[in-house]
Order: sequence, then structure tokens, then C-alpha cells
Amino acid sequence: MIITQTPFRMSFFGGGTDMESFFCENGGAVLSTTFDKYCYVNVRHLPRFFDYSTELSYSKIERVTNIENIQHPAIRNAMKMLDMHEIRLTYEADLPARSGLGTSSSFAVGMLNAFYALKGKYADKKKLADEAIYLERKLCNEAGGWQDQIAASFGGFNRINFNADGYKVFPVIISPERKKQLNKNLMLFFTGFTRFSSDIQKMNVFNKENTVMKLKKMLDLVDAAEKILTDKNTDLDDFGRMLNYTWNLKRQTSSAVSTDNIDKLYTKGITAGALGGKLLGAGGGGFLLFYVQSEYQDSVRQAMRDLMYIPFEFEDAGTRVIHYTPETYTLQK
Repeated sequence: MIITQTPFRMSFFGGGTDMESFFCENGGAVLSTTFDKYCYVNVRHLPRFFDYSTELSYSKIERVTNIENIQHPAIRNAMKMLDMHEIRLTYEADLPARSGLGTSSSFAVGMLNAFYALKGKYADKKKLADEAIYLERKLCNEAGGWQDQIAASFGGFNRINFNADGYKVFPVIISPERKKQLNKNLMLFFTGFTRFSSDIQKMNVFNKENTVMKLKKMLDLVDAAEKILTDKNTDLDDFGRMLNYTWNLKRQTSSAVSTDNIDKLYTKGITAGALGGKLLGAGGGGFLLFYVQSEYQDSVRQAMRDLMYIPFEFEDAGTRVIHYTPETYTLQK
């Protein structure tokens, strides 16, 4: 039996520039971190006592005798890609899917990590990220960028650069005290609205010609935001003000990014004292992140009292196997 633990991510700056259609021509960069909310993938070989050969438990339960009949596209394609057979897979998570935290990509990374471990093979973080990108973007033909798979695999607070040759991951060098203060100043709220990121991205594609200039501006902000974090002589609160600026830019890239309800909630947070914030993920719903100085946090929490508040801490591990019990398995002819 194998159990993997894979973190979710929050992206601060550069979201959208990790789309292959954009960064191959213009370059791209994302500033993001993983945090201590996880998905767990439990995998073992299914004992041969049943009239089905594969059992999957996620938001629904599937029991099939032929891999081709699996409804979940990521599981079906991953099992075919890695030649997996007779599997029992269970998925659970600390936070809901379709919520703007890269949950589907965290699942893909954690599942691949579990499959390799079940085979008794080691896959490094880059291999897992690369194969999760291939799985979701090519085999499953889901629209979206590359940052989620990379963040879930590598973990930590990183700058990820993209170009036509691929990507590179650079840990952000920030003092422990400054990083802790940033963590304290960030407040996360669940709006209750969820939508598929791939659906939002497909809607964004239609407006590509009108969004390239906005994305270039969002890309330029990555350098400035990273400098705020790494230069102890700068005002950390500028990070929050820049979040407000990048959110307003992102809202202009597509009508699908925000909704009237999200805009009203965001305005309430700013009015209550938040310096800035953004909706995490592709847009349309999920989690609202605010940067709030300590003296205004009670006011913002009161303004957001109808939403669930999610305390969190940054994490650095990325995906990992937290339980490993090898199995003897012989493919049945």
C-alpha cells in the first residue's frame, strides 16, 4: 500500500503567463507557494476476490473490469501511461476540488507519485511535474498552464520561469522572519463558488488577442514582487498593494475571471482594511486571498463573516510518500 501527500498551491503573481501559448512567444514567470493543505492518494493492488479489477473512490465510486471504461480521465490515462493494472485508488483532500488551488494537478502529481512507488520505482520531482503536465494538458486535453503541477511536485515558495525550452524553478530567498510575517498578513476565505479551471481557461482563450498586453504587464510584476520579498529594506506591505494591482489586471483579461458576487466580496474586504488580494486560480470562484495588516484583520474577518476562514502556513516539502508498504504483484495473464 502506498499513500502520498501532495500540497495545494496559491499563486501570487504571473498567473496566466504559464500558458504554453503565451510563454513560448513572450516568456513567463510565476511567483507562488505551497501551503499546509493537502490531498492524499492511497493506492494498492486490488485483491482478486471481486468481479471487477479496478476500484476508484473520489467524489464518486467506480468499479470496472476494463481500464477503458474508467470515467475519470486523469486516472484512466495515467493507468494506461504507466501500465497499471488491478488498482484500488482512494482520494481525499483537506479542501474542496475546483476551488482555485491547483487541486486537480496536485491529485495528478500525487497519483503518479503513488503509481511509481507501487511499482517500486523512484520518480524525482521534475519527472513527476513533467509527466503530470503531459497527462493533464496532452493526454486529457485539458486547457490550462503549467504552474500547478510544478508547484505541487516541488513544493515551497518559488519563482518559476517559463520559455520555449521549458521551465526552471528558483526558490525565493527570503528571511524566516519576513516569510513568517508575510504568512501572518495573508487571510484566506472560501467563497463557496467552484468551477472547473479548464472551463475558465477555454473561455479565456477566445479573448487571447486582447489579453496579451495585460499578461505582459502581469509578467513584469513578478520581478517587482520578488524584490519586495527578498529586499529587507522594502516595505512588505507593498506586496499587498501589488496584489490589488495584479488582480485588477487579471479581471480585465476575461469576463469569466470574476463575477458580480466575487467583486462585491472583494470590495468588502478592501473597505474593511485589506491592502490588496485576489481570487486564486483561473477565476470564477473558489478562494479569496487578502493581504491584511494585523490591526485590520478582525475587521476583515467580520466583513467576511459569511465565508469560511481558512488559517494556513507555508510548506516546503512538495509531494511525498508518507506510507510505503511494498507489494508482491504478478500480472494475471
